[in-house]
Amino acid sequence: MAAGFATLAAGLVVGAGRPAAAETTACGVAYSVTGQWSGGFTAEVAVHNLGGDAVDGWRLSWEWPSGQRVDHAWNAEVTTSGTQATAANAGYNAAIAANGTVTFGFRGSWTGANTAPTSFALNGVRCADAKAPTAAQQVAAMQPGWNLGNTLDSTGSDETSWGNPRITKSLLDNVKAQGFKSVRLPVTWSAHTGPAPDYTIEPAYLDRVKEVVGWALQDDLYVMVNLHHDSWQWIWNMPGDRAGVLARYNALWTQIAAAVKDFGPKLVLESVNEPQFTGSTGVDQEEQLLHELNASFRDIVRGSGSGNATRLLVLPTLHTSGDQAHLDALANSFRAFNDPYLVATIHNYGYWPFSVNVAGGTRFDATVQKDLTDTFDRAYNTFVSRGIPVIVGEYGLLGFDRHTGTIEQGEKLKFFEYFGYYARTKKLTTMLWDNGQHFDRTAYTWRDPELFAQIKSSWTTRSGTAYSDLIFSAKSTPVTAKTLTLNLNGTRFQGLRQGTTDLVQGRDYTVSGDQLTLTAALITRLSGAREYGTNAVLHARFSQGVPWRINLVTRDTPILSNATGTTSSFAIPTTFRGDQLATMEAKYDDGTNAGPHNWTSFKEFDRTFAPNYTAGTTTLTSDFFAEIQDNARVTLTFHYWSGEKLTYYITKSGTEVTGTTA
Repeated sequence: MAAGFATLAAGLVVGAGRPAAAETTACGVAYSVTGQWSGGFTAEVAVHNLGGDAVDGWRLSWEWPSGQRVDHAWNAEVTTSGTQATAANAGYNAAIAANGTVTFGFRGSWTGANTAPTSFALNGVRCADAKAPTAAQQVAAMQPGWNLGNTLDSTGSDETSWGNPRITKSLLDNVKAQGFKSVRLPVTWSAHTGPAPDYTIEPAYLDRVKEVVGWALQDDLYVMVNLHHDSWQWIWNMPGDRAGVLARYNALWTQIAAAVKDFGPKLVLESVNEPQFTGSTGVDQEEQLLHELNASFRDIVRGSGSGNATRLLVLPTLHTSGDQAHLDALANSFRAFNDPYLVATIHNYGYWPFSVNVAGGTRFDATVQKDLTDTFDRAYNTFVSRGIPVIVGEYGLLGFDRHTGTIEQGEKLKFFEYFGYYARTKKLTTMLWDNGQHFDRTAYTWRDPELFAQIKSSWTTRSGTAYSDLIFSAKSTPVTAKTLTLNLNGTRFQGLRQGTTDLVQGRDYTVSGDQLTLTAALITRLSGAREYGTNAVLHARFSQGVPWRINLVTRDTPILSNATGTTSSFAIPTTFRGDQLATMEAKYDDGTNAGPHNWTSFKEFDRTFAPNYTAGTTTLTSDFFAEIQDNARVTLTFHYWSGEKLTYYITKSGTEVTGTTA
């Protein structure tokens, strides 16, 4: 359908024909053709008061570019004289509150063309040429974004039930100070609603959500509110209880929409987080149910009027997946809705084996990169290239749910460097998932400043990286020169530095293309007494972005020792001798894979095994032993970042476990 949109700066008039005293403010007009056929059409017009004062009585006038006529109108009296059209308020919608909106519609006729008007006047004062931000422009202004996770989305009785402190205005002030332009505020409503049929939201809880939204808006942040864990608590039962789920869903959005309709346009609403269904007949039914939820959400919010008439509404794919089939299904919904203020959303936590460190996915390699580029290319081609903006509403690495050390530091830095860069090239707005593991919500500091520096840099530029951030030298052998491959990423290498001291090219290192070689003399000098572990830290500097840290590590082959224990408490004594554990394989004597995820010999880091460098142990977890056969010897192969590999043997008998080196 054809559609035209304009937001215009105007001298608003308070009262019929009476200018506001020496005051000019902003108004917006959104004009859209909602249906068109040969010789006829329907249109909807939303008039926004973007200023600080209410308007009492309004007349909106415009010129018809193609000589259209208005045959019938609702919510306003529309008259046409020649090419001039005028809409006057009805008695019940004469007032437009500050930041409020009124809408009206009409059925009209046309011949030859139905060109949308582009210039409007409110109460006789012609609007200026400033155009309304499109949905794409607003979503671009939301970049970058941050999730206030595991708080209002907690499923307990209080926002602190998952261990995070209460949200404060100071927290949002500090999030804004970090450079974020938007905050996604996940909200789980199920513990705060009454019984059927009204499903009344607890007033105190709704007020709390509005309070946090208000703080974000005061900081000039966009803020996105949704139905979060409701998705798997009760919405996913929709295949077996369509009427009941839809009634509850509609009741919640009716209340939420009414509560927020007078908030400014930087409040954004998201229909549901990570939609999923149980007991369905298949994907086709699930896509149809999601379409029904999204349609109901859109109709309820739009029908509530005021600022909701043109508020950004965010609609997810099934599972918020970036797979093409799910993107296509959502694109079909967008075509059916024909609403210019809709936004698509997906989530991305990277290639799964790398994201959790399983199946040997220890490095940010070509497979991980291709998974990312393919996903973002699909989102761009399906939506962005057609004028529909996309928000990556959550991103990170799934291993972070346990702790950020699941993925080796340098590998995770390369992932986030590339993630930010490629999202930027595809015009995707990204919102970092943070459930409290990244930004300390009381100290207002980053728990891993190096990681955040890399993420922040990726918002605007590329950074040089390298194949690794670890250079190992064996203590048992003489020091030799070491060569590291640089990933220049379009930058130029500018030098190597230790602390504030610039190292000397030719004496301390050489560079040939992307090959950085540290001399034996440099490594010897900086390694000192060659104690096990990191002896020195260097930084490779590039023409842009953040420096790349290089750790000079002295190590020798780790030493494992025999051990006994139980399936709930078993640790292998490990003298790491400066090395670091990358992954572990587990196989039975017949060569078949042992333990969880038995489709791969490489087990999931931290879920099944974990090193403790301070205690000098390598722990095998109860999750690992739960899927180990009794009295069947398992060969473990430990892979270390130096390239060293060690073999160890375990046997489980009931709850007893024995481990040996031979």
